[in-house]
Amino acid sequence: MVETESDLREIIGSPAQLVTGKVSDRLNDIFRDYIERSPFVCVASVTSDGALDVSPRGDPAGFVRILDEHTLLIPERPGNRIADTLVNVLATGRIGLLFLVPGVGDTFRVNGSARIVDDAELLSASTVDGKAPRLGLLVTVEEAYTQCSKALIRSDLWNPARHVDPKTMPTSGQMLKAVSDPTLDVDEYERARAERYRRREGLY
Repeated sequence: MVETESDLREIIGSPAQLVTGKVSDRLNDIFRDYIERSPFVCVASVTSDGALDVSPRGDPAGFVRILDEHTLLIPERPGNRIADTLVNVLATGRIGLLFLVPGVGDTFRVNGSARIVDDAELLSASTVDGKAPRLGLLVTVEEAYTQCSKALIRSDLWNPARHVDPKTMPTSGQMLKAVSDPTLDVDEYERARAERYRRREGLY
């Protein structure tokens, strides 16, 4: 059992100085490129008692806006109203981000603090399909750095030949029926959801 950092370092060693020096407390032009070309970011947050949550966010590339070298704005789009990330940010103000750029192996990470904003003027620039978000996450960058490609190389994530046929996977309706409502009509649920998505209802 590995119980201390000393135990851990005995097995994996220590990082090179070049690697430990890659972390910045601000966004430079190279970092900006990753954020501006990313249509997808994973958002990590934590409750006051240490429970963790990771939630995906996606929109047209560049949807996470760079306000200055220390500040990002993530628009909050309509969801299921559980609002794990928002509730956690209210509780602790801590946040972690992992940006992906389609086809690119390196990812980009940001750690810092966050608060929820409802400034209509600030959020208006995040309008999509004629709808501005009512809320956003204002992120203060404390750590910013790229992550090497090894995970994406090992996973072969961007290889179309490895894509899974969605029809072979459990659907959202099937999972809801198994977990929360054994009487759910799965076919009707999936049909109605697909129709809402086709009309882009509830996306913005």
